[in-house]
Amino acid sequence: MTNPDAHIAKIRADYTRDSLGEEQVGDDPVAFFRKWFQEAEAAGVSEVNAMTLATVDASSRPSARIVLLKGLEDDSFVFFSNYDSNKGEQMAAQPDVALLFFWKELERQVRVEGRVEKIPAADSETYFHSRPKGSQISALASPQSQVIAGREILEDKVKQLEQQYASGEVPRPEHWGGYRVIPTRIEFWQGRHNRLHDRIVFTGSRNNGWTRQRLAP
Repeated sequence: MTNPDAHIAKIRADYTRDSLGEEQVGDDPVAFFRKWFQEAEAAGVSEVNAMTLATVDASSRPSARIVLLKGLEDDSFVFFSNYDSNKGEQMAAQPDVALLFFWKELERQVRVEGRVEKIPAADSETYFHSRPKGSQISALASPQSQVIAGREILEDKVKQLEQQYASGEVPRPEHWGGYRVIPTRIEFWQGRHNRLHDRIVFTGSRNNGWTRQRLAP
Protein backbone atom coordinates (compact mmCIF):
# COMPACT_ATOMS: atom_id res chain seq x y z
CA MET A 1 0.00 0.00 0.00
CA THR A 2 1.35 3.42 -0.94
CA ASN A 3 2.06 5.80 1.91
CA PRO A 4 -0.03 8.91 1.11
CA ASP A 5 2.45 11.06 3.04
CA ALA A 6 5.62 9.71 1.42
CA HIS A 7 5.96 12.88 -0.64
CA ILE A 8 6.57 14.94 2.51
CA ALA A 9 10.13 13.62 2.85
CA LYS A 10 10.83 14.73 -0.73
CA ILE A 11 9.77 18.34 -0.24
CA ARG A 12 12.87 20.51 -0.37
CA ALA A 13 14.15 23.78 -1.75
CA ASP A 14 17.72 24.76 -2.51
CA TYR A 15 18.87 28.13 -1.18
CA THR A 16 20.99 30.14 -3.59
CA ARG A 17 19.91 33.74 -3.09
CA ASP A 18 22.69 35.14 -0.90
CA SER A 19 25.65 34.54 1.40
CA LEU A 20 26.70 35.90 4.78
CA GLY A 21 30.21 36.86 5.85
CA GLU A 22 31.62 38.22 9.07
CA GLU A 23 32.54 41.51 7.43
CA GLN A 24 28.88 42.04 6.46
CA VAL A 25 27.57 41.40 9.96
CA GLY A 26 29.99 43.71 11.75
CA ASP A 27 30.28 43.90 15.53
CA ASP A 28 26.79 45.03 16.57
CA PRO A 29 24.12 42.32 16.17
CA VAL A 30 21.17 44.61 16.88
CA ALA A 31 22.34 47.11 14.27
CA PHE A 32 22.68 44.25 11.78
CA PHE A 33 19.22 42.97 12.72
CA ARG A 34 17.82 46.41 11.87
CA LYS A 35 19.56 46.21 8.47
CA TRP A 36 18.15 42.76 7.73
CA PHE A 37 14.69 43.86 8.92
CA GLN A 38 14.76 46.84 6.56
CA GLU A 39 15.82 44.57 3.70
CA ALA A 40 12.95 42.20 4.52
CA GLU A 41 10.51 45.13 4.47
CA ALA A 42 11.89 46.30 1.12
CA ALA A 43 11.55 42.76 -0.27
CA GLY A 44 7.85 42.73 0.62
CA VAL A 45 8.10 39.95 3.19
CA SER A 46 4.60 39.20 4.47
CA GLU A 47 4.15 39.84 8.22
CA VAL A 48 7.79 40.87 8.43
CA ASN A 49 7.49 41.52 12.17
CA ALA A 50 5.98 38.12 12.97
CA MET A 51 8.18 36.11 15.31
CA THR A 52 7.86 32.81 17.10
CA LEU A 53 8.02 33.25 20.88
CA ALA A 54 9.16 30.14 22.75
CA THR A 55 8.64 29.85 26.50
CA VAL A 56 8.70 27.16 29.16
CA ASP A 57 6.41 26.74 32.15
CA ALA A 58 7.39 26.11 35.76
CA SER A 59 7.82 22.40 34.92
CA SER A 60 10.09 23.20 31.94
CA ARG A 61 7.47 22.16 29.37
CA PRO A 62 7.95 24.25 26.19
CA SER A 63 5.37 26.24 24.25
CA ALA A 64 5.65 28.34 21.10
CA ARG A 65 3.39 30.77 19.28
CA ILE A 66 3.58 33.70 16.85
CA VAL A 67 3.58 37.23 18.25
CA LEU A 68 4.42 40.55 16.58
CA LEU A 69 7.53 42.63 17.14
CA LYS A 70 6.43 46.18 17.94
CA GLY A 71 9.71 47.90 18.63
CA LEU A 72 13.47 47.77 19.15
CA GLU A 73 14.20 49.84 22.22
CA ASP A 74 17.54 49.98 24.04
CA ASP A 75 18.61 46.98 21.95
CA SER A 76 15.68 44.90 23.23
CA PHE A 77 12.81 43.32 21.29
CA VAL A 78 9.39 44.65 22.32
CA PHE A 79 6.00 42.95 21.97
CA PHE A 80 2.61 43.14 23.70
CA SER A 81 0.28 40.55 25.14
CA ASN A 82 -2.09 39.56 27.95
CA TYR A 83 -0.19 39.14 31.21
CA ASP A 84 -2.72 36.51 32.38
CA SER A 85 -2.40 34.34 29.26
CA ASN A 86 -0.54 31.04 29.21
CA LYS A 87 2.58 32.72 27.86
CA GLY A 88 2.27 35.50 30.42
CA GLU A 89 2.16 32.99 33.26
CA GLN A 90 5.06 31.06 31.76
CA MET A 91 7.23 34.15 31.39
CA ALA A 92 6.45 35.15 34.97
CA ALA A 93 7.61 31.74 36.18
CA GLN A 94 10.59 31.41 33.83
CA PRO A 95 11.83 34.58 32.11
CA ASP A 96 14.30 32.85 29.75
CA VAL A 97 12.74 32.94 26.27
CA ALA A 98 13.61 32.57 22.59
CA LEU A 99 12.43 34.40 19.47
CA LEU A 100 12.61 33.25 15.86
CA PHE A 101 12.15 35.32 12.70
CA PHE A 102 11.83 33.45 9.38
CA TRP A 103 11.92 35.51 6.21
CA LYS A 104 11.31 32.89 3.54
CA GLU A 105 11.56 35.31 0.63
CA LEU A 106 15.16 36.15 1.59
CA GLU A 107 16.03 32.61 2.79
CA ARG A 108 16.93 34.01 6.21
CA GLN A 109 16.33 33.30 9.86
CA VAL A 110 17.23 35.24 13.00
CA ARG A 111 17.26 33.47 16.36
CA VAL A 112 17.23 35.50 19.58
CA GLU A 113 17.63 34.19 23.13
CA GLY A 114 17.44 36.28 26.27
CA ARG A 115 15.46 37.28 29.32
CA VAL A 116 12.05 38.89 29.21
CA GLU A 117 10.66 41.60 31.45
CA LYS A 118 7.64 43.90 31.43
CA ILE A 119 8.05 47.40 30.04
CA PRO A 120 6.89 50.43 32.09
CA ALA A 121 3.12 50.79 32.42
CA ALA A 122 3.25 54.26 30.85
CA ASP A 123 4.76 52.79 27.67
CA SER A 124 2.08 50.09 27.56
CA GLU A 125 -0.55 52.81 28.00
CA THR A 126 0.83 54.82 25.08
CA TYR A 127 0.92 51.85 22.73
CA PHE A 128 -2.51 50.56 23.78
CA HIS A 129 -4.16 53.86 22.85
CA SER A 130 -2.34 53.93 19.49
CA ARG A 131 -4.12 50.72 18.46
CA PRO A 132 -7.40 50.63 16.51
CA LYS A 133 -10.35 50.93 18.85
CA GLY A 134 -11.59 47.49 17.84
CA SER A 135 -8.30 45.95 18.94
CA GLN A 136 -8.51 47.79 22.25
CA ILE A 137 -11.99 46.43 22.87
CA SER A 138 -10.92 42.91 21.94
CA ALA A 139 -8.09 43.06 24.47
CA LEU A 140 -10.57 44.16 27.13
CA ALA A 141 -13.14 41.53 26.17
CA SER A 142 -10.96 38.43 25.87
CA PRO A 143 -9.82 36.37 28.87
CA GLN A 144 -6.95 35.07 26.77
CA SER A 145 -6.10 31.34 27.07
CA GLN A 146 -9.07 30.64 29.35
CA VAL A 147 -11.72 28.06 28.37
CA ILE A 148 -14.96 29.63 27.16
CA ALA A 149 -18.27 27.95 26.33
CA GLY A 150 -18.57 29.47 22.85
CA ARG A 151 -17.56 32.32 20.55
CA GLU A 152 -20.86 34.09 21.19
CA ILE A 153 -19.65 34.91 24.69
CA LEU A 154 -16.81 36.97 23.23
CA GLU A 155 -19.02 38.56 20.60
CA ASP A 156 -21.63 39.56 23.19
CA LYS A 157 -18.91 41.04 25.40
CA VAL A 158 -17.50 43.02 22.48
CA LYS A 159 -20.96 44.43 21.65
CA GLN A 160 -21.44 45.44 25.27
CA LEU A 161 -18.08 47.20 25.38
CA GLU A 162 -18.64 48.90 22.02
CA GLN A 163 -21.81 50.44 23.44
CA GLN A 164 -20.15 51.30 26.74
CA TYR A 165 -17.23 53.10 25.10
CA ALA A 166 -18.98 54.37 21.97
CA SER A 167 -17.99 57.94 22.71
CA GLY A 168 -15.25 57.48 25.28
CA GLU A 169 -11.74 56.19 25.64
CA VAL A 170 -11.24 52.46 26.16
CA PRO A 171 -9.22 51.90 29.35
CA ARG A 172 -6.16 49.69 29.09
CA PRO A 173 -6.75 46.51 31.07
CA GLU A 174 -4.24 46.06 33.89
CA HIS A 175 -3.62 42.55 32.60
CA TRP A 176 -2.49 43.78 29.16
CA GLY A 177 0.84 45.36 28.29
CA GLY A 178 4.30 45.14 26.87
CA TYR A 179 7.35 42.96 27.29
CA ARG A 180 10.91 43.38 26.16
CA VAL A 181 13.38 40.59 25.46
CA ILE A 182 16.92 41.58 26.43
CA PRO A 183 19.12 39.46 24.16
CA THR A 184 22.11 37.44 25.28
CA ARG A 185 22.43 35.46 22.03
CA ILE A 186 21.55 36.46 18.46
CA GLU A 187 22.14 34.17 15.49
CA PHE A 188 21.88 35.12 11.83
CA TRP A 189 21.19 32.29 9.37
CA GLN A 190 21.46 32.62 5.61
CA GLY A 191 20.37 29.68 3.49
CA ARG A 192 23.03 28.37 1.10
CA HIS A 193 23.36 25.80 -1.70
CA ASN A 194 23.36 22.12 -0.69
CA ARG A 195 22.44 22.97 2.91
CA LEU A 196 25.90 24.45 3.58
CA HIS A 197 24.22 27.41 5.28
CA ASP A 198 25.94 30.45 6.78
CA ARG A 199 25.43 30.85 10.54
CA ILE A 200 26.97 33.68 12.53
CA VAL A 201 26.17 34.01 16.22
CA PHE A 202 26.75 36.73 18.79
CA THR A 203 26.82 36.03 22.52
CA GLY A 204 27.10 38.59 25.30
CA SER A 205 25.13 41.75 25.95
CA ARG A 206 24.84 45.39 25.05
CA ASN A 207 26.58 46.48 28.26
CA ASN A 208 29.36 43.88 28.37
CA GLY A 209 30.04 43.59 24.67
CA TRP A 210 29.43 40.91 22.06
CA THR A 211 31.49 37.95 20.91
CA ARG A 212 31.03 36.90 17.28
CA GLN A 213 31.55 33.33 16.02
CA ARG A 214 30.74 31.27 12.93
CA LEU A 215 28.80 28.03 13.42
CA ALA A 216 28.75 24.94 11.25
CA PRO A 217 25.37 24.48 9.53
